[in-house]
Amino acid sequence: MTSKNEEKLKFSAEISKVLQLMIHSLYTNKDIFIRELVSNASDACDKLRYESLTRTELKQEGGEYKIGITINKEKRIITIADNGIGMGRDELINNLGTIAKSGTQEFLSMLTGDSKKDMPLIGQFGVGFYSSFMVADKVTVQSTKAGQKDTWQWESKADGEFTITQLEPATRGTAITMYLKEGEDQYLDKFRLRHIVQTYSDHISFPIEITDDEGNTEKVNTGSALWMRQKSEITPEQYKEFYHHVAHAVDEPWLTIHNKAEGTLEYTNLLFVPSMKPFDLYHPDRKPRVKLYVKRVFITEENVELVPRYLRFVRGIIDSEDLPLNISRETLQNNPLLAKIKDMVVKRVLLELKRKAEADNESYNTFWKNFGPVLKEGLCEATSPRQAILEVCRFHSTHHDGDALTSMDDYISRMKEGQDTIFYLTGDRLETLRLSPQLEGFTKRGIEVLLLCDHVDDFWVNVLTDYKGKKIKSVTRADIDLEQMGDIKDEEKPEEKTPEQEASMQSLCARIREILGDSVKDVRVTSKLTGSAVCLAVEEGAMDFRLERFLIEQKQINTASAKILEINPDHIIIRSLAGKLLDQGSARDIEDATWLLFDQARILEGEQVADPAAFTRRLQGFVEKSLAA
Repeated sequence: MTSKNEEKLKFSAEISKVLQLMIHSLYTNKDIFIRELVSNASDACDKLRYESLTRTELKQEGGEYKIGITINKEKRIITIADNGIGMGRDELINNLGTIAKSGTQEFLSMLTGDSKKDMPLIGQFGVGFYSSFMVADKVTVQSTKAGQKDTWQWESKADGEFTITQLEPATRGTAITMYLKEGEDQYLDKFRLRHIVQTYSDHISFPIEITDDEGNTEKVNTGSALWMRQKSEITPEQYKEFYHHVAHAVDEPWLTIHNKAEGTLEYTNLLFVPSMKPFDLYHPDRKPRVKLYVKRVFITEENVELVPRYLRFVRGIIDSEDLPLNISRETLQNNPLLAKIKDMVVKRVLLELKRKAEADNESYNTFWKNFGPVLKEGLCEATSPRQAILEVCRFHSTHHDGDALTSMDDYISRMKEGQDTIFYLTGDRLETLRLSPQLEGFTKRGIEVLLLCDHVDDFWVNVLTDYKGKKIKSVTRADIDLEQMGDIKDEEKPEEKTPEQEASMQSLCARIREILGDSVKDVRVTSKLTGSAVCLAVEEGAMDFRLERFLIEQKQINTASAKILEINPDHIIIRSLAGKLLDQGSARDIEDATWLLFDQARILEGEQVADPAAFTRRLQGFVEKSLAA
């Protein structure tokens, strides 16, 4: 405490790091500090306008909403002020002294210190208020919360600490004063500021006025809601700057969706899909970024789901003509009109994604790498339009090398004659999936398999079992008859089995079943394998490997279920084992080989080996015999 009404506090460690980034000017275009502060001022006016609908006393002092920029060349300061909702003491400390933003630590840990590499990350995080320190070596914030009498001042030189001081009562709102650094006098030029505002903030719906040091004031923005204008009247640059305003982002929008719904339900949406993946996309506390307006009056962007979580990367606004202006935020989420708007917006976004994919496949693949795993979360929700989501999904497959992607519809167009099933295989890594023994029989017969390696894939495939009349099935299922869907090429095709050979294989299955006991559900001959001796499979309707493992890790179930062991009758190891069945002296070798093959199949599917010591002993024994032969 330095005086009776002044407190000196330290910034949080996160704020200090962000401030240093701002001070050292990672941004080549410093003009954006005007955009950020004007955008914050607009948000403050929006919030008060909504609050005053039900609490009219909040607007009694302060006049009509506006944003003012004042120049003082003599003192080399500029002030950006608004008469919006304002902040109290605790809000100044919490909003300007700490960062409550989701994923802050993750963001900071990704920084390298290389400005060129860090630039995109800073853009994802958003600069907001702290951008003022790019041009100022001292910043003061005076604020009075609407409905309160106390006025407080926040002040800092970005030197690791800030002060909070109580002032004489003033009218509501916030004024940010920047004491410019040497070399930043361009921002004392009225014409320069007017150009910046008209470039970045012309769409702000509140009047923006600039007052020069001679006391002359002029309104410099058109002040009309951009989304209410005709598309033909809006330039790509204006769309881009509105995206920057509403998303608080610095990248360019990858997709702009602007349309007006008319009829029984009227609303306008102006939505954007970013070109960069936000760093906090998967953070559990991440807030939505679509704002709700009613008749051009801002209502909220919190506590209401305007778009589902699987579209949480979408930014923008939705403006309703039908919702009542005085609706409370608490009752919004269950409002039937809002639910209908949400459903219609989802359909529109998916339709525009489909159009974009058809028009520019390469660009769409880039979008998919950024946001595909999030969009696929919608496939797990019972109320979502799953078939429409699947239409815009993209997948790796055995028919494409590298990072190339395919759609479900393209997969169907390449299906073999007699094939009525879309096959897939899930795993952790694409490279590992491509080497899986489960694919051997499919590859030899030219049957395409989708390769799914996103975490969400383990879930949606268990609730979505068909697409456009085609079944969706894992290649790990034991009931797949590949021979009905095409044969192997003649030069690779194994010889026909004699009745004696088939009987021998059935005897081997029985012997393996006897050795493994309850460790397996069954042992069967398969046509799925061509190069490997064995693999594990699960019955139709049973839980797949990866989902079962996840539920065990989450302690939802206690133990793994017994699987089916499938054997390749043409593999030399399997044929050798069948030939030794009648040799009493080979009983121990057959038992050890059976357990080794079973453990090998477990390892390939990511399963735990039940007895690692026994596995090691058996493997060592076979190696010794092989080397001694």
